[in-house]
Amino acid sequence: MRKTVAAALLVAAPLLAACTENTRADGEDTGDTRAVSVTSTDDGCELSAVEAPAGTLTFDVKNDGSQVTEFYLLGEDGLRIVGEVENIGPQLSRELVVNAPAGSYVTACKPGMKGDGIRADFTVSESDDAPSASADDQGVVDQALANYQAYVQDQSDQLVAKTEEFVQLYKDGDDDAARALYPEARVHWERIETVAESFGDLDPMMDAREADLEEGQEWTGWHRIEKDLWPPATGYQALTPAERAEYADDLMANTETLDGRVQELTYTVDQIANGSRGLLEEVATGKVTGEEEIWSHTDLWDFQANVDGARVAYEGVQPIVEAKDPELAATLTERFAALQALLDEQKTDTGFVFYDDLSQDEIQALSNAVNALSEPLSRLTAAVLS
Repeated sequence: MRKTVAAALLVAAPLLAACTENTRADGEDTGDTRAVSVTSTDDGCELSAVEAPAGTLTFDVKNDGSQVTEFYLLGEDGLRIVGEVENIGPQLSRELVVNAPAGSYVTACKPGMKGDGIRADFTVSESDDAPSASADDQGVVDQALANYQAYVQDQSDQLVAKTEEFVQLYKDGDDDAARALYPEARVHWERIETVAESFGDLDPMMDAREADLEEGQEWTGWHRIEKDLWPPATGYQALTPAERAEYADDLMANTETLDGRVQELTYTVDQIANGSRGLLEEVATGKVTGEEEIWSHTDLWDFQANVDGARVAYEGVQPIVEAKDPELAATLTERFAALQALLDEQKTDTGFVFYDDLSQDEIQALSNAVNALSEPLSRLTAAVLS
């Protein structure tokens, strides 16, 4: 990520993060079970412990590699950013301090500050020092806003990296590899789709479907390339290498423009709540119907990504909702889990089954679960603003 922001808010309580200026680590063992030493190298990420009791945790991160690195503490799903420190130069150290409740987490070092990072599981066990907070505390609201900003910026960063890889494969004519990467790259778009759609000029250039084109509208973006990679059996004229390069470069340029705008955005709690609802609406109107990826049939990758984004947005404001409307919070948590269980049934070693391989009963079950979640999610904004 390009900007240092606070980290993601977990379900039960706010996680307050802070960091120190770059210093040299002395490697001293304090014996504190909540102090964890992290050594980042160009190809490794070693922690002195993989478990700590709930409370204020301190990660002392030293960079023994040759590249600038970052360190993240992520939620169990590997998406929610609990805390992060960035721009750690070679042979320098920084501290990450987080107030973490009991639960399962993921740690990640990012040599070169790119990609998913070198990851490992981390456990926070129950203790008497577990954090708590009131939803009326302005700090909870501030933390929720900073956390969502961090999440969107990180997803946008990853979208740029994956899109760059994808368009190069496509321009090189490596269609098998491009087809394999296509749904993986689009995951990062779909997780922040409602944010991307807020830029009215970019969304139609990047994500327009052929069926939705207006008269005279030039068709560019992801789905134009999708059709060329999964062409109809008859009546389609494949793009030339020059045309491929033109569409690929256009998609890459628009992705970089989007990223530049996203890095400067700030949010309000109602925007976060509305974004959660909007992402589920994207599922209902395109993904669960199979209309989004009409050529590749990779709709379930998009479906999962929209649900990821909706859930992360909800979990960011969940402490506020739990204090103001605990019944709504419980219902949302339950129905997000029920929908995820159905999606998990369709997972494969390479992602998901293709949409055209789903039975009508499976499609109906997914649709019913989306509808069951949509109703309580429509009340989220009112709950956080009450």
